[in-house]
Amino acid sequence: MAQGNTTQVTGFFLLGFGAQHRFRHVLFIAFLLIYVTSLVGNTGTILLIKTDSRLQTPMYFFLQHLAFIDICYTSAITPKMLQNLISENKSISFMGCVVQFWVYATFASSDCYLLAAMAVDRYIAICKPLRYPTVMSRRVCIQLAAGSYVVSSINSSIHAGFTFSLSFCKSHAINHFYCDVPPILALSCSNTDISLMLVLVFVGFNLTFTVSVVIFSYIYILAAILKMSSTAGRKKAFSTCASHLTAVTIFYGTLSYMYLQPRANNSQDNMKIASIFYGIVIPMLNPLIYSLRNKEIKEALKGIRKMFF
Repeated sequence: MAQGNTTQVTGFFLLGFGAQHRFRHVLFIAFLLIYVTSLVGNTGTILLIKTDSRLQTPMYFFLQHLAFIDICYTSAITPKMLQNLISENKSISFMGCVVQFWVYATFASSDCYLLAAMAVDRYIAICKPLRYPTVMSRRVCIQLAAGSYVVSSINSSIHAGFTFSLSFCKSHAINHFYCDVPPILALSCSNTDISLMLVLVFVGFNLTFTVSVVIFSYIYILAAILKMSSTAGRKKAFSTCASHLTAVTIFYGTLSYMYLQPRANNSQDNMKIASIFYGIVIPMLNPLIYSLRNKEIKEALKGIRKMFF
């Protein structure tokens, strides 16, 4: 990586929260608690699904992968952020920056596709219940999960390739708490038009495609529910979708705010706040959303408590 014509870029500095420096110890404790809660909650979700025979269904297969993805993409950015909050050395190596971005982008994108796959699963379960065991077979579930990882890794590899092949001749201080494309492009003296276009095209495609799948799935689900004559049946159908719909709304709302606002309205401080919620808070919320609003998860947790208490 050439910096102008004379020097080689070996690393960057993560500026983090800047003006909030005097609150860094409070922020460290708060984010550490959120991170630990996220790890415990998502790891617990994975173990609960693996050990409870009642949860061996496609819906919980995808939930297990969602928990794994949440662990991976929050772990890509949170430990480094915590280190920088209490350390004067806020540097990150060039390769460390590439790896951090690639891991974060891969699993964040996988989250989009997995949430879309979960919407399709709910559509088949409610609208075509007799065909559900055949359509959502173990093989199909594995293919959908694997596909989300493959597509996302290709996506993030293209982003990383174009972004980190640029020349950096400005300051090496990234105005963020992790390596993300927009603040890195701001440091480049190369033409960044292609990289900016890729961000818009790929993020736009990921959001448009996966949100469209979710919306159309829920249109058919809502139509099927309204046709049900039984009030109990309607309530049960709604309850199976409530957790997923809540997670989808929070996730896509934050992601859209981060990347699809006009640049003039999208200040770096707003981006940081959205990134905190998207990359650190949401992975903690997902286990709570699914445990508090899901009857089968609650019953499985009661079974675990009875075993130990």
